[in-house]
Amino acid sequence: LAESGYFGELTALIPEYRYGDSRLDFYLENTVGERIFVEVKGVTLEEAGVVSFPDAPTERGIKHLRELARAVEAGYRACVFFVIQMEECAYFTPNRVTHRAFAEALAEAARCGVEICAMNCFVQEDEMRLRGFVEVRL
Repeated sequence: LAESGYFGELTALIPEYRYGDSRLDFYLENTVGERIFVEVKGVTLEEAGVVSFPDAPTERGIKHLRELARAVEAGYRACVFFVIQMEECAYFTPNRVTHRAFAEALAEAARCGVEICAMNCFVQEDEMRLRGFVEVRL
């Protein structure tokens, strides 16, 4: 996602960054002075072309969403980045059947200003490359 230019030209990229009560996947800074948190979620669940997350309940995932919302309130930019580990899909949506609370927390995070992004991947046995953005339906 950083290579796509989505976050602008980066000046810092720090993995496993501690913020509040969480360890978030990445902390970024860019040339326009934005401070950005990115939480990455891998997506493998697909049904009839629709991909969703989570495939099992994730209280930790809800905790991260709430932490990202607090970060936005404190002046940071924040993004949940869903990496769809397949090429073909119609759109991404949270898995309400498996974990309704996560779906609700994701919608609330979006209302608070957390960016929700999903990208599909070109997958081969020895590599996985991001292809393009996929529609997100909350």
